[in-house]
Amino acid sequence: MKRAWGLVRNVLDRATIYLPIILTAAVALGTYWLVRNAPKLLEPTAKAAPTHEPDYFMRDFVIKNFLPNGELRSELFGVEGRHYPDTDTIEVDKVRMRSISPEGLVTRSTANRGLSNSDGSELQLFGNAIVIRDPSVGADGKPTPRLEFRGEFLHAFVDTERVTSNQPVTLIRDKDQFTGDTLDYDNLTGVANLRGRVRGVLIPSAAAAAPAPAKKR
Repeated sequence: MKRAWGLVRNVLDRATIYLPIILTAAVALGTYWLVRNAPKLLEPTAKAAPTHEPDYFMRDFVIKNFLPNGELRSELFGVEGRHYPDTDTIEVDKVRMRSISPEGLVTRSTANRGLSNSDGSELQLFGNAIVIRDPSVGADGKPTPRLEFRGEFLHAFVDTERVTSNQPVTLIRDKDQFTGDTLDYDNLTGVANLRGRVRGVLIPSAAAAAPAPAKKR
């Protein structure tokens, strides 16, 4: 009996010696199993470049922009509009714009299609583009005649009051008419630069065309 008990005790002593090794091996096997069966982390993917796709639409809409003092600066009307987040622009079908300068001068623009930037300070007009500045009277009392631009493409700058085009344009000032291959008009200076094949037709005013009264002898 004593011999059997001694044998058992000897086995237990040996097992105690190897117990840390056995536990370490068990932990290692468990860790390996967890790693093999754990869900894999998603690999980082490159951020996709923004595509030129609209993120929202508008129909029969109007967008109004105001000056810091609260006065109306411009109104943009359209049958349908599409906003593109990659360029932060709005494409408008059957576009109409009415802008008002700080001096109160009204300019109206229309086209088959338009492309406006985010704050409405620029408007590109495509197809049957027309920009009209209404007649006015300056602070000095001098009248400014009606001014009209026509072409297949016009680029209107609301804040700087400019109209440009890299395509043929017709400029109508009161009854006078001019045509050119390109245009750069600055309303602040009143200068219109027409380049290329420039032609003009000047219509004399009624006062200038009337004959001078005959002198009495």
